[in-house]
Formats: sequence, C-alpha cells, structure tokens
Amino acid sequence: MKMSTKGRYAVMAMIDIGQNSTGAPVSLAEIAERQEISQEYLEQLFGKLRRAGLVHSARGPGGGYMLAKSAADIPMADIIVAVDEPLRVTRCEGDAVDGCVKGEQCCAHDCGLRLAGR
Repeated sequence: MKMSTKGRYAVMAMIDIGQNSTGAPVSLAEIAERQEISQEYLEQLFGKLRRAGLVHSARGPGGGYMLAKSAADIPMADIIVAVDEPLRVTRCEGDAVDGCVKGEQCCAHDCGLRLAGR
C-alpha cells in the first residue's frame, strides 16, 4: 500500500493518542514532540480527523484530543480517507487495466475502489 506523508502522519498521531491517553486528552504539542511532526501540520490534520468523527477535542488547560472510539474500532483506512488522501492498495487506476496483469483486471482491482469509498 502506498501512503503519503499526510496519511502516515495522521496514522502516527492517532496511534500516539491510543498509546498515550490515560483517559485524558493528549495535546498536539505532546504528539508533535514525540513524533517529530510540526504542531501546525497536526492542527490541520486534526481538524479533518475531528470532522470525520475519529477524535473529540477538549479546550482549555489540559485540553487536547481523545479517540472518539476504541482504537480497535478505527480502521487505518478511515484515518487516511479522513485526511483527504486516496487509499491505493493496488497499482490499478479506476477502470484502466494497463497497470494490471497481462492487460486484464488483477484479482485485487476492485479493492482500491471499495476502500476509497467509490
């Protein structure tokens, strides 16, 4: 599977929350420091993750983000799609078969389309 930097950072940040939340929100500053990702970049990603219903935010002192549901119930595909990244698990492109096997659709051809929500 090919994943962009944006998708990879979103997944890393969500895993960080899952590992470091003790029932309290995790601040973006903490995630940024641990994962060596710009806090400004995380703010952009978390706006999208929040709108997708994957995280809840808490404001004020001690504020930050918490997972909206159990980590086991959040598929990685949902995180990637939430930050507007196409999810490519095959080398195929839409209905084209040029990148498939011997000029025909490969056995995984439709997987990428289903994961992308098409």
